[in-house]
Amino acid sequence: MSRIPLVDPAATTPDRQALLAEIHAAFGATPNMFRAVANSPAALKSMWSAFGALGGGALSARLGEQVAVVIANRNACEYCLAAHTALGRKAGASAEEMSQAQDGRSADPKTAAALRFALAVVERRGQVEASEVEALRAAGFDDGEIVELLAHVALNLFTNYVNVALAVPVDFPAVRLRAAA
Repeated sequence: MSRIPLVDPAATTPDRQALLAEIHAAFGATPNMFRAVANSPAALKSMWSAFGALGGGALSARLGEQVAVVIANRNACEYCLAAHTALGRKAGASAEEMSQAQDGRSADPKTAAALRFALAVVERRGQVEASEVEALRAAGFDDGEIVELLAHVALNLFTNYVNVALAVPVDFPAVRLRAAA
């Protein structure tokens, strides 16, 4: 049970209704996470606009979902693990690729570098070494993509914390968390 009410899109303020209608149109439903965040119109606007901005960024949707999955697993966020596994499959990743991403692995060297970096940022609260940034460059990321990767990490930390702290009910097909290595 959620620790905060899930906003009913039909019974809320016009500003919330407008954003929740956009979200519903994008997903074909209004995911519980957005209904929880809708308790704060500012937070909802921030979250939704961040998803939109990153969705139109240089990094592929597939890589963004793989990054989200490794972070969700590391933070034991069942909601984000389920949601981003489903979204990763929709973005073209195979079930095996999403499973590997959950463990921070990929057969693709560029994706593997991004997953390692994302985990390092999360585990060490941003205190990464210069060599880790250089490893991203060596894998083919430019400076803009490196900054964008950090934006994905930050957005996923926010969504993980919302879902874990507020016990938002999972409304995507469940995916089993794995122990962090």
